[in-house]
Amino acid sequence: MSTDKQPATAATGCPHRTDGDQPALFCPAYPQPSAGRVPGWLLFFRARHSWLHNLFERSYRMKMGEVHLFGKHVYMVNEPKWVRHVLVDAIANYPKHRLLGKALEPLLGESLITTNGAQWQRQRRMMNPAFENARLAVAFPLMLQAADELLRRLDALPDGAPHDMEIEMTHVTGDIIFRAILSRPMEGDDARRIFAAFAEFQQLAPRLSLPVIYGLNWLLPVLVPFWQRRRSRRAAAEIRNLLGALIRPRFDAHRQRIPGQTAAHDQPPPRDILEAMLDAVDETSGKPMSFDETLDQVAVLFLAGHETSASALTWALHLLANAPDVQQRLHAEVDRVLGKRTPQAGDLRELELTRQVFRETLRLFPPVGFLTREAVAGDQMRDKSIAGDSAVVISPWLIHRHRDLWSHPDAFDPDRFDTDAGRESAKTAYLPFGIGPRVCIGASFAMQEATLLLAMLAQRYRFEPVPGHVPEPVGRITIRSGNGVALRIFRR
Repeated sequence: MSTDKQPATAATGCPHRTDGDQPALFCPAYPQPSAGRVPGWLLFFRARHSWLHNLFERSYRMKMGEVHLFGKHVYMVNEPKWVRHVLVDAIANYPKHRLLGKALEPLLGESLITTNGAQWQRQRRMMNPAFENARLAVAFPLMLQAADELLRRLDALPDGAPHDMEIEMTHVTGDIIFRAILSRPMEGDDARRIFAAFAEFQQLAPRLSLPVIYGLNWLLPVLVPFWQRRRSRRAAAEIRNLLGALIRPRFDAHRQRIPGQTAAHDQPPPRDILEAMLDAVDETSGKPMSFDETLDQVAVLFLAGHETSASALTWALHLLANAPDVQQRLHAEVDRVLGKRTPQAGDLRELELTRQVFRETLRLFPPVGFLTREAVAGDQMRDKSIAGDSAVVISPWLIHRHRDLWSHPDAFDPDRFDTDAGRESAKTAYLPFGIGPRVCIGASFAMQEATLLLAMLAQRYRFEPVPGHVPEPVGRITIRSGNGVALRIFRR
């Protein structure tokens, strides 16, 4: 499916180079912001399709904005000083929006994404050791296995054939996190059912969460018909049932095992994320996680872990396909570091441009474009008095493209991080994984995974855009393309 949307112009932060032989910077298309404010009711109904379609031109320049909808105060904070205030310095006064968490509970339960306060702190303490089992030495062979399966699937395509890379990036990142959590590949019917169910849940998520954020949950039966709510619950239940069926045997076996003993005929348990979660105990009570707690945390690690990485990797390939000069440099780096051999863990340090390509992708297309918090008590930010119960939104999407915080903010420029201005912007206005105590627990895992996958894809293929196809970013749970990301794939 194609769209007639055009890339942003120079006026919206995308300059055209005129310095000698330097190629023009590629500026990916994004939803055209409204020139001025629109009525509150229209904002509400636009956001039911995509958060990104709710923005106006001033959103990309303002330091702080506010909207009053249906008696609910919503504040958008872009200024780095106050972003840090909300996410770091005054974090106790700005927990995750409790009602938004309720909207996600059917899928993610009471997990790291949906909880606050002491409950979240307990979960984070118990989950931190689990990611010791995702460190590079352990996870790298699992990433390689999944990457080899991806290459096998792509090799089966006719040379130069258009292909939707969203499907492939979702599959490979799901396979990697599945192997890291459960020590088994993600394949076959279970993989298709999980991906289809999550796509369904994500499509309906804005419609279900918006009434909650704006205090209109009492209107939910009118705004979201019962069959859509039922579809969402059914999609969530399908994912949780599939994951639960895989976790239950290991959970029961772990609880029956005598610590330090393994029967002669038994294989030692795999040292994966699930095993570390089963070993974890609360330092205060000395109790391990219950089955439901374990399922909640596996659900959030699997779904957040693969969905965010899949989103960013898909956009990275789109950017590379439309910036052939950067893609050629990436090929040269991979050829120099890897040649034709299989990558090793130590190679990741040498793939500097590969990492910068992914960092720049995360700037332009942060997987989670909007972070919603709720003021517990009144506060003062800039010239605004924040009343308790107000919604406060931090938008990596807006901050990463802010006209005062970045040079040529809408352009794809991996070299910006090697400039003084780019490094300064990255210190204060770059938060693809969040900042503060709630920074993403899997940030390091995601960077290693993306560097490896981009390097192996560049080692083997060249990507070109499909004429007439322009991906349309939409903001739901993550920022995806509403019409896929079709690319032509050529073997090098």
